[in-house]
Amino acid sequence: MTIRRREVVGVPLVALSASAAGRNAAARPARPGPICLFSKHLPGMKPAAMARALKAAGFEGVDLTVRPQGHVAPEQVAEQLPAAVGDIRAEGLAVPLITTELLSADDPTARPILTTAGKLAVPLFKPGYYRYAYQDVRRELREAGARLKGLAEVARRARVQLGFHNHGGYLGGVVWDAVTIVDPLDARWAGYYFDTRHAFAEGGQSGWKLAAHLVGSRVKAVSVKDFHWEKTAKGWDIKKVPLGQGMVDVTGIFTALAQHGFAGPISLHLEYDIPGGEGAVLEAAARDLAVLRKSLAEVYGAA
Repeated sequence: MTIRRREVVGVPLVALSASAAGRNAAARPARPGPICLFSKHLPGMKPAAMARALKAAGFEGVDLTVRPQGHVAPEQVAEQLPAAVGDIRAEGLAVPLITTELLSADDPTARPILTTAGKLAVPLFKPGYYRYAYQDVRRELREAGARLKGLAEVARRARVQLGFHNHGGYLGGVVWDAVTIVDPLDARWAGYYFDTRHAFAEGGQSGWKLAAHLVGSRVKAVSVKDFHWEKTAKGWDIKKVPLGQGMVDVTGIFTALAQHGFAGPISLHLEYDIPGGEGAVLEAAARDLAVLRKSLAEVYGAA
């Protein structure tokens, strides 16, 4: 990456340095990116203002919501998504993925959203969440798989990849369930939006590591957030906390994913309570970003 971004004059010393840099780059995995903030956390900011603020905080991109109450309304995607993406890119940030609530090719907004994203060269989208009825889980997985397959086909035709989110409480939150409906799909166009917190919460002591290696070769993007278990009057519950203050081993997850060549976008999520409005959210985002960059440096080396 360093060599590609540098304009090299053809002299022996520079050529030797480039050769050495190439050997060093080969010794470590490709660095993932861009690092984005999930736009859900700044719902009142217009895309241009949000992009300026995030760039100042050190982010490289935006994980943009294209769903009800999101930055782009699904019913107005043909007008709003090009404008939002254009505004964000004009500030020097990327839009490597959009977050949707799409579940089926039958959704009347599926083709407009995915076609528009494809025309804008947005490479990845996250669908919505299927629910377990907890009656016949095998049948429920088959039915969700059929719906996901149809949606993935619409996305493939639009030249947009699908990243399935392993979200606790929903079908596929346990990664080995998600494998049964995602792995049969074309790996070039369908894979995983791997969530660090949910992998730990659903995976227990070492299940997160198994999950990361199980799907590592097909991870399209990573969602980063943290938590720890908390004893309450109603029993044990998830306590959402700033990155680095919980039990998620971010370095460990990226170490595992690096073994499988992960080099996609990273979406930072701030799911914990942040009083104080947009300014406080941006400060929290910058703090969590510093923690994330430290973990990435441990795995991939200094930027």
